[in-house]
Amino acid sequence: MARFPGGLQDAPGSSTHVPNASKPKVRPPRGWRDQVVFPGRSLPTYTGPYSVGTAEIEVPAQHPRHFSHIKREGRHVLQLETVLMTLYYPTSHQDRNLSQPDTKLSRELWLGRPRGKIAGGYARFVGLPEWVGLGMFLPAMYTKLPAYRNAPLASHWAPPMNTKTSAKGAWVKTEQGTRPEGASEEPSFPLILFSHGLGGMRTMYSSVCGEFASYGFVVVAIEHRDGSGPRTYINHRKSGHSTMTDMEKDGNLDHRPEEGKKGYDIIDYIFPKDNPFDTSPHNDKGVDHELRDAQTELRLAELEEAYMVMQEIHAGHGDQVSDRNLRRAGYKASSSHGLKGLDWSKWHRRFHLDHTTACGHSFGAATVVEMLRQKSRFPYIGQGIIYDIWGAGASAHGKEDSVSRIQAPLLAINSEAFTYWPSNFEFVSGLAHEAQAEPHPSPAWLLTLRGTVHVSQSDFSLLYRNVCSLFLKMVADPQRALDLNINASLEFLAHVLPAELAQVSRAYQNEGLLESETAPLDRVPSSQMHRPSDKFIAMRLKIRHEWLYRLSPQLFAKLDRKKARREGRKAQSDDEIWLHVKPTKEAVERHLQANEGRSNNKKAKFEGALPMTGNAEEDGEPAEEQKVTIEPRPVQDQAFG
Repeated sequence: MARFPGGLQDAPGSSTHVPNASKPKVRPPRGWRDQVVFPGRSLPTYTGPYSVGTAEIEVPAQHPRHFSHIKREGRHVLQLETVLMTLYYPTSHQDRNLSQPDTKLSRELWLGRPRGKIAGGYARFVGLPEWVGLGMFLPAMYTKLPAYRNAPLASHWAPPMNTKTSAKGAWVKTEQGTRPEGASEEPSFPLILFSHGLGGMRTMYSSVCGEFASYGFVVVAIEHRDGSGPRTYINHRKSGHSTMTDMEKDGNLDHRPEEGKKGYDIIDYIFPKDNPFDTSPHNDKGVDHELRDAQTELRLAELEEAYMVMQEIHAGHGDQVSDRNLRRAGYKASSSHGLKGLDWSKWHRRFHLDHTTACGHSFGAATVVEMLRQKSRFPYIGQGIIYDIWGAGASAHGKEDSVSRIQAPLLAINSEAFTYWPSNFEFVSGLAHEAQAEPHPSPAWLLTLRGTVHVSQSDFSLLYRNVCSLFLKMVADPQRALDLNINASLEFLAHVLPAELAQVSRAYQNEGLLESETAPLDRVPSSQMHRPSDKFIAMRLKIRHEWLYRLSPQLFAKLDRKKARREGRKAQSDDEIWLHVKPTKEAVERHLQANEGRSNNKKAKFEGALPMTGNAEEDGEPAEEQKVTIEPRPVQDQAFG
């Protein structure tokens, strides 16, 4: 028997694809843009019972400052000037009907403005001339998010069914559900903060964020300006407070003369000096922790700033946020729509500020871990979801004492490609055990999605599925991979959120993914693995007899399902996932009991995957949630780590 990473040896000639994979959820097209192949590619419609709205916000930072001494061309490259985000949120069925879209409401571009320049930034990120980006992203330049810009926040309780479980399909989004017993007339939605990975942007994970919103969450997707994205534009006010001159004075920031003339900054991907490939598993120089730790600190500050913006909106001051918004007509990379049409009064206390979920992918997942480890700094973070964490990018600061350890529920979802990276798998396994350790144990899960690669948790696999299949050897259906990520995440939140927060998400399809039998990696048969040669570890998978598989992957899967039905064989728990770590039911219940009463909103009964604790209070207005005031952290002009 071989140990990791080979697994148990099996007979040759076994299946090369993911066996018995379930079909993806129903995602009917919404119009001609979502049906034609050219000139634009489309993203699938979200499957939850809510339609989804988006809002694009960029506001000056309340505490502008720079991070570390790192400079390029005489300028600090890591500066906090503004915070940019896209809000994904449930919108009202009464105003939006999927079969008759309101042409007055636009849809946000996936690639962002200016599209040609953003595409050039991506080409530069992968080491190609910028002009190549135009060809790479030409189809995606016409792609728009399947969500309504500046639509009203939903005021109804959605029915407890999604587009797959409902016979009505997408029409479920036009239905109103019954209010749960003891709940308020209008739902109050849980909050999620989302952090993107290297090469990402705030819309790169629109499918994940939009899916969460369609099931009743308000998602704040940050666009980090730390040099981890391909290209981003930072606007400055043209008059009043927070102009470029004010930023230089108040935050000790610096700008080049041409930036002052244009009124905006351009931040491209920052390659570590003399070590541009520090992300590679085979890089002899290792990770540039001076840069990465400083980027993490900037990311944390941006997340704090975004949370403060949400505090304003929660308090009923969304109009003040709108007045400061720099993503409007007359500003770079902006739409003329701005935040027009949003009724901010409808947002007053309509989402929860406590028990916020921190969620991220790759470097964003490493950022989430830092948030979970700094409980005193982020007291409003209740749990974390990490997709394919880049463990080497996590802060070099230690976790030896109990104060700096993870003390919150954790869900870690790996792609199969990243699971074969030994040091990275050891790191993420350590995180799960860190969360479960005494003296403050929290439930934690770790699972692998079979047949997936690193980009399977982003929109890239949905827009460029042939690239992912031919070059990255992804064998899982990208939409089914998205379903598994979301279903596992919603199941996790149903387990760990207080009852009055969890009751909003009643429509997800509970596949019992987190209740599967555990599969230690060294006990997984090698026939189930798609482990590549060492030089491709973490980058792609391997498909045995690929020429035969390429004849028709869909046909292979269809024949396999028919054979299973003919033999009366049901799908097994390890057909699509490997569950490596899970807590006991008692551990989850202890967590809920320990957090009983900590939420300041009234309780409501909820029948979830596990018993939820909490008592219903008297009818009336919910108590005011505690406002968390964030103080600026001391900044030292020195390297981190």
